[in-house]
Amino acid sequence: MARGQAERLAPMLEEVLAEAGAKWSDLAALAVCTGPGNFTGLRIATGLARGLAMGLGVPAIGVTLFEALAAERPGPVVVTLESRAGGVMIQPFRDGSPEDAPRLAAPENTVPVPPGAVWLGHGAAAFAARHGLVAGPEHVTADLAVLGRIAAARLGTPQARPAPLYLRAADAAPSSDPPTVITDEA
Repeated sequence: MARGQAERLAPMLEEVLAEAGAKWSDLAALAVCTGPGNFTGLRIATGLARGLAMGLGVPAIGVTLFEALAAERPGPVVVTLESRAGGVMIQPFRDGSPEDAPRLAAPENTVPVPPGAVWLGHGAAAFAARHGLVAGPEHVTADLAVLGRIAAARLGTPQARPAPLYLRAADAAPSSDPPTVITDEA
């Protein structure tokens, strides 16, 4: 959606619950994809998940898109995702666990990767060729069930509140309007 995500998301979730014959009070936890992705979309999704979790008294658990794509893939895997700013975002994994932090890279760059890694995602063929490795599928999508399984596995362990994963600064400029002054006076 180009616009209206914030207005559409909560009603859409209610529709999904209704289709499943469930209601908000049936939820024991919430999983939310924290990105990387669209700045506004990530803020809307994580904000709604945190607000719902607080209102329902359940945990909200963030899962990155990198984690969802690398999960359930044995051995070394490098996930690459296209960046709107050019280049790709990369994160290496071994047996579904991160080996390093995600970062931005250009396909012509050499980046440290685990030996024998399979490259998945946007630009996988270019990176794999540069590193002499195997290229996996370039068109990958995260399975929502996988995202849910990752979040479920984290239940009962201390988790930070979900927050968007940003690998670059926002394109938007800060407002030039002075900030609102909040006082205790009635």
